Amino acid sequence: MPAPGGGRAAGAVALFLSLEHLELRYEPFPIGLARPAIAPETYDAMAEAFPSVELFEDFRAMGKPGNKYTLSERENLRAYLDFVRSRPLWREFHRQVKSQAFIQGVLEALRQRYVDLGFRPTTAWQRMRSRLGDLIRGRVSPQSLRLRSRFEFSALPADGGQVVPHTDSVSKIVTLVCSMARKGEWDPAWGGGLDLNRPRHPRLAFNQLNRLADFDEMEVIDTYPYEPNQCVVFVKTWNSWHSVRPMTGPGSNALRKTLTIVIETPR
Repeated sequence: MPAPGGGRAAGAVALFLSLEHLELRYEPFPIGLARPAIAPETYDAMAEAFPSVELFEDFRAMGKPGNKYTLSERENLRAYLDFVRSRPLWREFHRQVKSQAFIQGVLEALRQRYVDLGFRPTTAWQRMRSRLGDLIRGRVSPQSLRLRSRFEFSALPADGGQVVPHTDSVSKIVTLVCSMARKGEWDPAWGGGLDLNRPRHPRLAFNQLNRLADFDEMEVIDTYPYEPNQCVVFVKTWNSWHSVRPMTGPGSNALRKTLTIVIETPR
């Protein structure tokens, strides 16, 4: 959809990713879908060039809950950098995701859809001045922070892959989950959709610090099915419960492949 108020300022967030068609819902937290998210020819090239799962780290081997493979700045960093730097397509994607222009483009797309997170482009001097003011007032303002961004390659096996219910770490501001499925390689009957959850018990409602929950503690109130060339965008809040329920492709070697982009505050 066009940005509220007209115009296309949020259309080209970067060469690769477009949020021009982003449609949001606002309850229980801001989340929405952009489709198509990438120009078809570029999307096909990216899906074809997705790295081999042999490079990925296994959540189970790391002692983490869920059943997921990941390749990122935090998991198998050397392999991640070697892969990204040696391939022009991913090198350029990495450069753009890391840019302040990308971050501000995503924030502007949300702002035009009535989700203003309070962050504005600032110079180093403006951030320093804002930090001094924060010290005096005993608080932290968005203007004093320089946001950063990163992305990871993620893969969940069709045979039992899952991400347990959670609300994301405190440092995260916005997450974008971009599908990387090639045409015909994923059977929707296996599942793989991103679920929006509501806790069954009020004691789990407030979850700013991102404790994990079991699937049976959550009511699924909506699902974004896993489909090619789309991007699910959501804001981290105290109740941004989401998950991927265990997938049902027994014996299948297929993978639910995504690019997960995170905009966050410095740790």
